[in-house]
Amino acid sequence: MCGLAGILYKGSGTGRSSSTGTALLDMLDGCQHRGPDSTGFALYGEPVEGQLRARFFVGTGDQADTAIAKIRTVLANYSADIVEDEVVGNNYRVVFQFSGDVQKLSYDVEHVAKVISIGKSLEILKDVGTAHQVDDIYHVQSFSGTHGLGHVRLATESDVRPEAAHPFWATGFADIAIVHNGQITNYWKMRRRLEQRDFVFNTSNDSELIAVYLADKLQQDISLESALETSIDDLDGTFSFLVSTRTEIGYAKDRLAMKPMVMFENDDMVAIASEEVSLNKLFPGQALSTMEPAPGTFQTWHR
Repeated sequence: MCGLAGILYKGSGTGRSSSTGTALLDMLDGCQHRGPDSTGFALYGEPVEGQLRARFFVGTGDQADTAIAKIRTVLANYSADIVEDEVVGNNYRVVFQFSGDVQKLSYDVEHVAKVISIGKSLEILKDVGTAHQVDDIYHVQSFSGTHGLGHVRLATESDVRPEAAHPFWATGFADIAIVHNGQITNYWKMRRRLEQRDFVFNTSNDSELIAVYLADKLQQDISLESALETSIDDLDGTFSFLVSTRTEIGYAKDRLAMKPMVMFENDDMVAIASEEVSLNKLFPGQALSTMEPAPGTFQTWHR
């Protein structure tokens, strides 16, 4: 049992989009009981031409210093000029100028430090603990952006570690992230097929497969909507998941529909969560017209 949250503001980045971090935090607070072990956020801001933003798990103290030195060496080898960087919690955050092959860079830098995310717009923040404990370290409430995903996790398939928390980035594919509730039972079969095509997996979590699967489809110029449609047949198991790209958010739900999902949409925004209480957190005291997606359905929204 895990809790999902996703929100997208339909405008141009003004108005209520300034509350994206707070909105996701409130939504996860509403479903925290579904996953007390770890919490994560995929946050999307406005891109800067020619720049990438990246986050790494580096630990603390001497361990962090060593990892950061290695990351900087890899970036220098790729002629990536650092614009700004900082250490927050056990994360190293770096913004750098880069115009090369993101997938190759991602695979190489993974050899020296655990990559959390790389993107033009995307930053993933995740750690053990509750939503508010993670916010205390990484200041999610201060985030101003266009859309994002959130997840609270109850560990069932892997250890309680920061790198096992959601969201999962599709390693090598900028700006694609997923959050997932459920289990993919043909995980190893599909993973081996993708590994035979030289895709890299950095965890043994079945949720990472969804991110790489969708990223592969998008790389083939298949639309996100079409990729979600095929995922319902290609992925075995019980699942509800949310996916986000630089400009879109979407969901897919298996045909058994054992994993809950509720959504709300108006002219300004779309919000999706595991439970209605999360949506009510966005509009305290108001009666909302919500709906539960039908089994075996999918949908996308584009900014």
